[in-house]
Amino acid sequence: MKFTVNKSDISEAVTNIQRAVSSKTSIPALEGILLNASENHLELCAYDLELGITTTIPAQIAETGKSVLSAKYFSEIVRKTPSETITVAVDEKNIASIESGYSKFTIIGISAEEFPELPKPTDAMGIELPSALLKSMIRQTLFAVAESDAKPIHQGSLFQLENGKLDMVSVDGYRLAKRTEQVNFKESLSFVVPGKTLGEISRILKDNDSTVAISAGKRHILFNIENYTVISSLLEGEFLNYKAAIPAESKTDVVVRTREAIESVERVSLLITDRLKSPIRCLFANNEIKLSCTTSMGRASDQLDVEIKGDEVEIGFNNRYLLEALRNTECDEVVIQLGGPLSPMKIVPKEGDSFLFLVLPVRLKND
Repeated sequence: MKFTVNKSDISEAVTNIQRAVSSKTSIPALEGILLNASENHLELCAYDLELGITTTIPAQIAETGKSVLSAKYFSEIVRKTPSETITVAVDEKNIASIESGYSKFTIIGISAEEFPELPKPTDAMGIELPSALLKSMIRQTLFAVAESDAKPIHQGSLFQLENGKLDMVSVDGYRLAKRTEQVNFKESLSFVVPGKTLGEISRILKDNDSTVAISAGKRHILFNIENYTVISSLLEGEFLNYKAAIPAESKTDVVVRTREAIESVERVSLLITDRLKSPIRCLFANNEIKLSCTTSMGRASDQLDVEIKGDEVEIGFNNRYLLEALRNTECDEVVIQLGGPLSPMKIVPKEGDSFLFLVLPVRLKND
């Protein structure tokens, strides 16, 4: 196998796919990148038995062939070569020579036959979404995916398709994030995509109107994103009944300017650290939110002018969960809906229903 490629093309490709390279495996080939030089392009593939990413880039092919090269060494060589072009030649013993300008490297490769074949979704159903829309939906829900493996199904986001509507939902036991969009898909379908997969997809997605084709099967899902293909295992289990978890009514509705609310919570959070944990106390009354926090280091307080309709309520929240919800609203004004001091806070847009965030309260101690 022998080919010549543009440095910027292969650098970008390697950067995007190497996150699917396995770091701990008993299969040495999975610690590498599979290179497949065909007649007019180079295909690169990485796979860790749960997530696989494949891409193609333009290349001048002098000799077709396949080989697996160490992701660690190949990515560093590609990144640091001095010339705008890189030539790679692999002999019949899988020894690769890499040349760029005056720089020359020789590394030992692995036979392509040792690289496992990527799975294909069975009985797949497909939908299409604009790239920028999918990127936005992931961005607004990924923050609430569970980090612990207490309930593995919640380490992913639920895609729920019903009646031409797509709900994307993440939940971690302390908060919930739901993003809703109309889609051209009339059947019912639901599946849970691992948070790791969605994070990698988000990095590849562009903020444009190009179409992403999604094919969901029984155990795997395939995303076609321009010149990238991402295949991932789906999570199995019973996802939270999120519709039942969302409070139906509120006793207090508060219109808040998002940027002001974020800055106020950030100021009151200055005395909170991983070691000095304390909830933020929020008093909603008289068209004001009074925020305060007390730790062993001292006390902080702040105040916001808002529009309040309904009952006065005092409620406590984890500062990080509150901040992450506000930062991911992506709009200038939001409505905070409260059902009482022990009910979840609901954050929704001032107009429409594109997103809904829930944050569970923290029980307050009397000062």
